[in-house]
Amino acid sequence: MEIFYTDLDNTMIYSYQHFIGADKRCVEVYRGREISFITEKTFELFNAIYQKINIVPVTTRTVEQYQRIDFGTGGFRYALTCNGGILLKDGCPDQNWYEESLKMTEDAREEMQKATELLQRDSNVMFEVRFIEKLFVFTKSNAPDKTAAMLQKHLDSTVADVFTNGVKVYVVPKNLDKGTAVKRFSRQFHIGQSIAAGDSLFDLSMLQAADEAICPEELAKYIVGKNPIVCKENELLSEKALERVLSRIAKTGGRHFG
Repeated sequence: MEIFYTDLDNTMIYSYQHFIGADKRCVEVYRGREISFITEKTFELFNAIYQKINIVPVTTRTVEQYQRIDFGTGGFRYALTCNGGILLKDGCPDQNWYEESLKMTEDAREEMQKATELLQRDSNVMFEVRFIEKLFVFTKSNAPDKTAAMLQKHLDSTVADVFTNGVKVYVVPKNLDKGTAVKRFSRQFHIGQSIAAGDSLFDLSMLQAADEAICPEELAKYIVGKNPIVCKENELLSEKALERVLSRIAKTGGRHFG
């Protein structure tokens, strides 16, 4: 059986600040504001593959943030949230998966506490410092590159990674990455072939772990040992990825599980 692992933000959905054309529909409302969108073509492609192959979102979003999204095609049976630390089945967290995630990240707990204290003293930080589900640390900074450099100077890079995404700053245990999550999921559900789509360094390990990867040109150079499907600057990653999945289904027939 095949499976499609996909990042969400800037891969399948786009914020109101990202121009994707006028032919679009809202998929996320927050505090009464429409904040995330997909193109109508993306919606049509989702409908075409939804009943034919398992789509598993793999996102750094929290459970609450993930559950705000509605593609209008029906919910996904499975989703990996919190960078893979929490598995949702029919919208409910799998406790065994979460407890295993906590055990896997035990060696980074001290670094997460250290990162929290460093960020609380950082004058560039403009947001509360959150220890998300006891898995990773998150905040926002007016100078994210400076904040990241400060963290990298003081933290043990063998157990924790530092990422930035716009003003957002993350400190994440080495074992809490999307690649590890999809490998765990594939073992648990006996997945055969897999295809993955993502747009950022957060997604690199997932793209590397999948049998086939779809990503922007600037990320493709980091993928080793395979030739990813490259999304060019004038293309939309959501549409490129879903068209590729639909093409594979036409050849293999696709297959749902669980």
